[in-house]
Amino acid sequence: MSEERVRDTRITCPHCGHHVHVPVDLSEDEQDYLDECQACGGDIHLHLFLNTGDDRLHLLINADDEQLY
Repeated sequence: MSEERVRDTRITCPHCGHHVHVPVDLSEDEQDYLDECQACGGDIHLHLFLNTGDDRLHLLINADDEQLY
């Protein structure tokens, strides 16, 4: 993981609503990973993807216990 491609991103925890900072690796266009909320300890599912329509990276955040369709 390259240091210059990692961005500290502020998100809202889907479990407790606290604002937490997570490192987001921008080196790949499509990623799925879990991080832990520093406030409540809940697992946060992060999905980073490149939208070809606007050529921008988008980050989707949800609780790990939610089902993805």
